Amino acid sequence: MKTLIPKETVAELDKFIIGQDMAKKAVAIALRNRWRRQQVSEDLRDEIAPKNIIMIGPTGVGKTEIARRLAKLAQSPFLKVEASKFTEVGYVGRDVESMIRDLTELAVKQVKDEEADKVQSKAYKIAEERILDLLLPPGPKMPSKSSVPTTQTGFVQVPIDAEFKVEPDNEQKNNDLSTREKLHSMLKDGKLNEREVDLEVTQQNVPAIEVFSASGLEDMDINIKDMFGNMFPKKTKKRKVKIPEAIEILAKEEAQKLIDMDNVTKMAVQRVEQSGIIFLDEIDKVASRDHGHGPDVSREGVQRDLLPIVEGSTVTTKYGMVKTDHILFIASGAFYMSKPSDLIPELQGRFPIRVELNSLEKDDFVRILKEPQNALTKQYIALMKTEGVSLVFKEGSVEKIAETAAKVNEKTENIGARRLHTIMEKMLEELSFDAPELKGQTVVIDASFVSEKLDDLIQDEDLSRFIL
Repeated sequence: MKTLIPKETVAELDKFIIGQDMAKKAVAIALRNRWRRQQVSEDLRDEIAPKNIIMIGPTGVGKTEIARRLAKLAQSPFLKVEASKFTEVGYVGRDVESMIRDLTELAVKQVKDEEADKVQSKAYKIAEERILDLLLPPGPKMPSKSSVPTTQTGFVQVPIDAEFKVEPDNEQKNNDLSTREKLHSMLKDGKLNEREVDLEVTQQNVPAIEVFSASGLEDMDINIKDMFGNMFPKKTKKRKVKIPEAIEILAKEEAQKLIDMDNVTKMAVQRVEQSGIIFLDEIDKVASRDHGHGPDVSREGVQRDLLPIVEGSTVTTKYGMVKTDHILFIASGAFYMSKPSDLIPELQGRFPIRVELNSLEKDDFVRILKEPQNALTKQYIALMKTEGVSLVFKEGSVEKIAETAAKVNEKTENIGARRLHTIMEKMLEELSFDAPELKGQTVVIDASFVSEKLDDLIQDEDLSRFIL
C-alpha cells in the first residue's frame, strides 16, 4: 500500500472535502496504522487488531465522500457497502458474509490487473508476431532429408520423386524474412492501422443456469462458469477488425496466458487479510430503536451476524478461506432516529473510535462551491463549454447560492451539501435547455440572476418543499 503519512492523507482529502477535520484525521491515522502494523515483528503483528471507526453525522456532510476518496488513496482492497442491504440469515436477501466474498473478488481483480501490467510488453510482442503471421503466413514446412520417401535398389537409396525439394531455397527464406521485417517496421510506424485482418476470437458459450438460493449465487463455493467452461468445447468466432484493435485483443489474450492465477489468488487473499478495508454505510438503519416487534428483529439479527465478521472469523470464498481478523471496518450513519448506543453492546465495543461530523453552514457551502477540484461551479462551467457557452460566476452569486442552500436546509430537511445540487440544477434549468442555441455567447451569473430564479421558490415554503 502507499506509504502516505497522515498529513499527506488529510491534504489529499482536503482537495475534495471541505471541513470535517476530525473525521479526516481519524481515517488518516487508521490508514497509517495499517502500514505500521506491517513493519512490526511477525509475532506481534498478529496481536495488533485494527481500531475500527464509526462516523456519526447528518446526511450530505461528507461521510461517504471520505470513504470514496480514501479508496483511491489506499492501494489496499476497499469495498463500500450499505448495511441496509443485508438481512438476517433465514430471511430473503444478502447475508453479511457476501461482503468478504466481494472484497476478495475485488482484490483478485486488482492483483490480476497489476500482474497483467507487468507482462504487458511481452504480451504485445507476442500479439505483434501473431499479427505478422496473419499478414504473412509462413510457407509450407519442408521435410528434412531423413523424412524424404525413398526406395531401395540394391545398396543405393534413390528418392521416389527426383524433383522433391529436400532443403528450402535460401533465397526464398531470406526474401520472406526481409518482407516480415518490412511489415514489422510498418506495423510499428502505424502505416498498417487502416488495414483489416480476419481474427479468430475465442467464444465461450456457458449455458444459462438459474440457481434458486436464499442467499444468492455467492453462497456457492463452486465456480459454475469455470466448471461448465471446461466441460463444453471452446468455440471460435471470426471477426474482421483493424490491426490496432486486433493487437489489443491478442495482447489481452496472451496476457491471460502469461499470468499465474494460483499466485494471483494467493496474493489477493493475503492482501484482503492484511490490508483490506470495508466501509459500512447506513449502519444506523440496522440499529434497533426498541426491542419490540416488526422488522427490528431482522435488524438486530444483522448486527448479530456482523459481530463475528468484525470481531474476526473465517469466511469461505471460491478463492479459499479468508480470515477477517485484520480487516479495517469504517462504519457511518446519520443516526437521526436512533443512537450509536442502540447498537448491540458487543458491536459498539468493536468500533472504539467515534467521530462526529459537523453540519454544514453557509460559509462551508461557499467553500464547497469554489475550492474543491470537483467544485459544482467548475462542473457547470465545463458542461456549458461543451455547447460553446462561456459561464461566468461572479463573487456575489456564489455567496447568494450558499445562503439559499442554508435557508432551505433550515426550513425543510437538512440534506447538507446535496442541497447545492438541487439549487444549482433549478437555477440553471433554462440555460441548460437553451444552451445549444447560445453558442459563442457568455452568460454571467450574479446575485440578481440567482435572486430572480430562486427567491419566489424560497418564499413559498410549501413549494420549496416539493421543488428544492
